[in-house]
Amino acid sequence: MTGTPAVPAVPTLGVEEEFLLVDRRTRLPAERAPQVIADAATVLGDRVQAEFFPVQVEVCSRPATRLDDLRDDLVRLRSVVASAAARAGCLLVASGTPVLSAPGPRRVTDDPRYHRMAARYAGVLDGCDGALCGCHVHLGVDGRGQALALGNHLRGLLPVFQALAVNSPFSAGRDSGFASWRSVQWSRWPTVGPAPVLDEDQYEALADALVDRGVLLDRRMIYWYARPSEHVPTLEVRIADVNADLDTVVLLAALLRGLAGVLLADVDAGRRPPPVPAGLLGAAHWRAARLGLSGEGLDPVTGRRAPMSALAEQLVEYATPGLTAAGDLAAVRSGLARLHRLGTGAARQHLTFRRHGRLTAVVDELAALTTAAALPGGFGAPAGGGSGHPAGAPSR
Repeated sequence: MTGTPAVPAVPTLGVEEEFLLVDRRTRLPAERAPQVIADAATVLGDRVQAEFFPVQVEVCSRPATRLDDLRDDLVRLRSVVASAAARAGCLLVASGTPVLSAPGPRRVTDDPRYHRMAARYAGVLDGCDGALCGCHVHLGVDGRGQALALGNHLRGLLPVFQALAVNSPFSAGRDSGFASWRSVQWSRWPTVGPAPVLDEDQYEALADALVDRGVLLDRRMIYWYARPSEHVPTLEVRIADVNADLDTVVLLAALLRGLAGVLLADVDAGRRPPPVPAGLLGAAHWRAARLGLSGEGLDPVTGRRAPMSALAEQLVEYATPGLTAAGDLAAVRSGLARLHRLGTGAARQHLTFRRHGRLTAVVDELAALTTAAALPGGFGAPAGGGSGHPAGAPSR
């Protein structure tokens, strides 16, 4: 006699979002993060933080169980920081790369650790387009061992999430040719990529070796696409570009949690993760960065090509038991249908540029959507009924 199948776990969710600050007039990245953070921190405390470049700010949600609570928290975080940015003469922009940027060297945030990183990895920074902004989803787990086991099972599925989240086609005033140029630029750093399959002892040995041998400055520089957090009991999934469309962020978080519920049942049952050849997994990520949801993706397990949109639908079906347990199935199906209808962030940036012919219009609509709980008509609709190009700003 078989027992009743276990109800999938429903982990807590947390989200970290990195944003760009751009000058309201020029739309160029503005080094005003210290001023903006100090202002926003009077409301948010340490949930608003500095990042590597002083043109960036990061916000951290509280752990949440309900999607509505997560969304409300992210809306508030964005609103408070955007208001502080406005007082500093800036727009808050959710884009994986700076759409426009000024030539010349880029200063790093005035922090001893960042200065050490800049000195040790100067070659990595040379030729970089500037600040790179991601969205990190934290899945609550029972310790580091479980985080690693979940990551082992999840690693072959992450190219689809990367494709859903692409939002960096333009960088430093040009079309990169990629849906996620951030992914390409980010891969210059050591350890960026799929996590190796490890248990806890293997992780500890490898983490120590990477630091002791000078590959990394410290453990915080373990930049795998899914890594156990060093300071909270979570698996941190770091594959996504930051997205201006908050519904996309919530969709990614909910789908990841649904999958985690299914995969944690496999972990508890002692099932081994499916073998995923490293070469195929790397190719799947490259295609996701290049094409997003358009065109064909690559099944990293079988190596077969399939429409990326179909792979996304298959992922929802696979995650259905976990989504049902969390009460998120209808929201995820609706969110994915909406994403197919409106397009990814990258697709919408291209649409805006085709409509207006100016990269400043792309920046403006990104800024409008970053601080909007919803924008009727989607990203390509002109903000405020105008041209998306405020008076007095350059046409570029």
